[in-house]
Amino acid sequence: MNQIRTFLVLAWLMVAVLLWMEWGKEKTAAATQPQTSAAQAAPSVTVPGAAAGSAAVPTAPTDAAPVPPAPGAAPVSAAAAPAARQVVAQTDVLRVVLDAGNVIEADLLAYPQTREDGAPPVRMFDTDPLHYYAAQTGWVSSSNAAPSHEGQFVPEGTATSAVLAEGENSVIVPFVWTGADGVTIRRSFVLTRGDYAIEVRDEIVNTGTAAWQGFPYRQLIRTEPAVKRGMTNPESYSLTGATWFGSDIGYSRRQLGDFESDGPLNAKDSQIWIAMVQHHFFSAWIPRPDDTGTISMQIDRSTGAPRYLIREFGAPVAVPAGQQVSTTARLWVGPKQVDLIQAQGVRGLDRVVDYSRFSIFAMLGEGLFWILSKLHGLIGNWGWSIIGLVLLVKLALYPLSVAQYKSMAKMRKFQPRIAQLKERYGDDKQKFQQAMMELYKKEKINPIGGCLPVLLQMPVFFALYWVLLESVELRHTPWMLWIQDLTARDPYFILPVLNIAIMWATQKLTPMVGMDPMQQKIMQFMPLVFGAIMIFFPSGLVLYWVTNGGLGLLQQWWMIKRYSEAPAKA
Repeated sequence: MNQIRTFLVLAWLMVAVLLWMEWGKEKTAAATQPQTSAAQAAPSVTVPGAAAGSAAVPTAPTDAAPVPPAPGAAPVSAAAAPAARQVVAQTDVLRVVLDAGNVIEADLLAYPQTREDGAPPVRMFDTDPLHYYAAQTGWVSSSNAAPSHEGQFVPEGTATSAVLAEGENSVIVPFVWTGADGVTIRRSFVLTRGDYAIEVRDEIVNTGTAAWQGFPYRQLIRTEPAVKRGMTNPESYSLTGATWFGSDIGYSRRQLGDFESDGPLNAKDSQIWIAMVQHHFFSAWIPRPDDTGTISMQIDRSTGAPRYLIREFGAPVAVPAGQQVSTTARLWVGPKQVDLIQAQGVRGLDRVVDYSRFSIFAMLGEGLFWILSKLHGLIGNWGWSIIGLVLLVKLALYPLSVAQYKSMAKMRKFQPRIAQLKERYGDDKQKFQQAMMELYKKEKINPIGGCLPVLLQMPVFFALYWVLLESVELRHTPWMLWIQDLTARDPYFILPVLNIAIMWATQKLTPMVGMDPMQQKIMQFMPLVFGAIMIFFPSGLVLYWVTNGGLGLLQQWWMIKRYSEAPAKA
């Protein structure tokens, strides 16, 4: 029992190393997964709108009764569609380029790529083939003419830009498609001040003599981003892939590298949304809550670099002759900012803020961020909020800590007695252990009294690690002096060195009762080992651990001074 504390410390280190290895293994697999041929791909299933091997226009489902076209009406082909023109729309937080009814470029004006002055904003959607990323939406029909996302919508009017003027709350950019059978679809993009959600509204007007039926689809498509791998880059541990949600299927996620290996997706549900997520930012298509749809995903290999696609295929929309019907959806392109996401009122959307693929850490991470955000609201600085979190955790564990330090004080008192027992029994470890346990029982010493606070700190530590990695609210935020980014490592390694010193001082106050010389040497190396690991951690996390260790050292020193007595004589 006297060696339990040593075992727990070693287990803590083992868990840390295993987690690093597992995270590295997951990212390496995603980065190095071999490209499979069409013959080696996962078995295909019948998914409405899924096109084999291509992310072009999906096909219309065949399980719904088509509406016959008007007599003599000829469908309008994509080749006959007018050439698309681009329109640039800008608000105070977004700058987007719209082309043929799609969003092909998007800059987040409030988020520079780096901390340097004049750094360009983060670009989400991009037309560069190596960094291709777009939000597309269109219509298909099994019998009527319908506009896909491939160049068939054209701007309504001659304006090539639409900038939110001072005093205005929103800006609207209209596109239009006109079919040969008297059907017109007017698409409006509505961008609102301070909002990362773009409303996409389609109004179908049928002036023909026959009913029209079409199926809306919305999709996100991108190449795999180039992410610098390594322990010093937090981005390499964040999920880069697709996530989706439905009222029955719940929340799911998939790495880009697992699109094929995890099998096909064919999920029909309501209250759905689809998203592409990356470190700190994401895009999402959010249909109306009462809309039903089918979610699928695929890889397009026809363009060189593979493009990963997730698609939401909506239910049929029927428009009788002489009538009009409108559909709406929201396109989110912005940060993983919790309060803004929750303000959307979309069920499950806050799950894109992925605090861990381990559910226990995810739940704990949500709670820790809630506390941090409340502290930040009072203090106004994320670094001091982390220190405030340490104080709250210390207060919560105070009763256990008192018991821990009382136990340590008693163990220090009886160190001479235990040393004599060790000398008496020599190499007979079994008799020595029995004699020591009898002593503990007689003197009411709990040898594992100091272990519980350590165990309770471990999940908090790992959960906070994910919170600091994932929370865009902390991105590029300073604490003070040399710490100018709490989500990056300490540039001068001051905090890791302080951590080594605090752990070493704490170890000197901790009795090493019953340990042999080899165990004592292992314990003496622990501060150096943990300090080396901390070098690669975000400075905010090291700040938490240094503050926690410093307060624990002061608390332990005070408790030992208060409760220690003269060493017990044999």
